[in-house]
Amino acid sequence: MAKPAKSQWDFGGELFPTEAVRKVLSVAELTGNIKRLLEKNVGQVAVSGEITNLRAQASGHVYFTLKDAGAQLACVLFRNTSVPHRSLLADGQKALLTGDVTVYEARGQYQLIVSSAELQGVGALQAAFERLKEKLAAEGLFKLERKRKLPRYPQRIGLVTSPTGAAIRDVLHVIARRQPGLEVIFAPCRVQGDGAAAEVARAIRMLNEWDGRVEGVKGSRVEESAAATLEPHPKLDLILITRGGGSLEDLWAFNEEVVARAIFESAGPVVSAVGHEIDFTIADFVADLRAATPSAAAELITEGAFASREFVADATARLRQLARQHLEAVEETFAQVRHRLALAHPRRRLQEWAQRLDDAGVALTREAKTQVRERRHRFTQAALHLQRLKPTAQLALRREQLAALTSRLRLLSPDNVLARGYSITTDATTGKVIRRAAQSKPGQALRTRVQHGEIESVVAKPS
Repeated sequence: MAKPAKSQWDFGGELFPTEAVRKVLSVAELTGNIKRLLEKNVGQVAVSGEITNLRAQASGHVYFTLKDAGAQLACVLFRNTSVPHRSLLADGQKALLTGDVTVYEARGQYQLIVSSAELQGVGALQAAFERLKEKLAAEGLFKLERKRKLPRYPQRIGLVTSPTGAAIRDVLHVIARRQPGLEVIFAPCRVQGDGAAAEVARAIRMLNEWDGRVEGVKGSRVEESAAATLEPHPKLDLILITRGGGSLEDLWAFNEEVVARAIFESAGPVVSAVGHEIDFTIADFVADLRAATPSAAAELITEGAFASREFVADATARLRQLARQHLEAVEETFAQVRHRLALAHPRRRLQEWAQRLDDAGVALTREAKTQVRERRHRFTQAALHLQRLKPTAQLALRREQLAALTSRLRLLSPDNVLARGYSITTDATTGKVIRRAAQSKPGQALRTRVQHGEIESVVAKPS
């Protein structure tokens, strides 16, 4: 085999070595080498960043990119990989991922095959929220059949909230406006930050243990030291736990298991009003009633008393209306009785008979006039008929008819025709009327009648 031509610029074969000297790799070989190097030298790693470009395929596999300010990493989470709360993975979510670094050879792209994922920031709280929610739901803490109805007219309630927040002002303002006599036993606590959940749970238990020895004062704190010196009073009708709105981190105390257990173990009904209308906490699910806001909770608690106050306030007007309706009904009944009595009075009967007598007189007069008119008409018709049946009348009629017939006969008489200038020609022998010239023949004797006389003639030979 001939050796390849050597380039004039290749001195000694240093620039372009022959294939026997250099090693040439295919793309697949190079990619495979890189994959083995990564898997051997890097292997399993833990890496944190922000999820972006997340795509869930119909196959169940999830593909996304993990990025930070300086770089990005392709990731894949296969369907059969058990990762808690994988449904919470979303774009923008910060996460700590553990997995093996490898190369997807078909694209020549290195990637992380995820084996576990821990959400960070709000995502971690949301995951913890879902875990606790599933746990407590499985234990039956959220069942509807265990939830108790609120008393319609509560007289004494416990209030668990911060003494400095807006929630307590809203609640007390609504109570003062709608049910001023409602007694509020206040158990202050922190509602945000480390240890807040324990304080909320302790306040709920303290109110459950309170037996009414301390006189309830609106907005005051329960003093346990005075409990032994006073006579017992009725227990609380219900407990309200509340706070204003905030972020998930701000409301987190009400997503703690210790608070959920305290609400579940409460002897009386518990109303939860945490955050705004769109906020839901574990406390809301466990409580006997959830209100959208602190003010809404106070309105629900005082609804019975407020409705009763409105009923009493409207009672005077309602009683006046009922009395007026009753008087109107009595007056209508009296009018009907008076009318029936007037109809049954003897004078009314006499008046009715007198009216009937007048009607009968008018009817008799009308009937008499009708009969006279009818008899007069019949007499006139009979007179006319008799007049027509007289002999003189019949004779005159017959004469008129004869004159008419004579006139008609005269009009049809031949003499009348002759008088108008016509003539009648007949055969002199037979007397047959000649109507056409063809009926005559030469030498035939004819007789022509005119108005006055007759003319005899003989038919001449035709010319």
